[in-house]
Amino acid sequence: MPGFQERAGECPAHQSETGVNAHQLRYYEARGLLEADRRGNGYREYDESAVLRVTQIRHLLGAGLFSEDIAYLLPCAVGEAPELSGCPELLAAMRARLAQLNDQLDRLAQSRDALATYIDAAERTGGESYPPFDGADLDPVPV
Repeated sequence: MPGFQERAGECPAHQSETGVNAHQLRYYEARGLLEADRRGNGYREYDESAVLRVTQIRHLLGAGLFSEDIAYLLPCAVGEAPELSGCPELLAAMRARLAQLNDQLDRLAQSRDALATYIDAAERTGGESYPPFDGADLDPVPV
């Protein structure tokens, strides 16, 4: 598969090849996730492995990993999905990220439960009308 070229402000073929726009490619490059050569005419030139690399990055971002995590994991990535080799450092990084995601889920569940409790209490006491929260010129909504 041939590589592709990108120049700021233009919409080259890389979008159809990678599914990302030029801004995202430059972001990946700035984060050390993707490499490009610069040509004399201002174009960035990506080699043929860049399409696979972008696919890997997109999958790993979709798994909730941060770009810093991905930069660390990419050397161990094989294939589009990608598959990752199970070296101890890699596993430790992924377990740490999983722990962060679990903590976030726990905090969200606590917030959801607290909000449900407030809603339940408000529905039991109800009877008053309050103006809408967004400040729109609407009639008060009975509770």
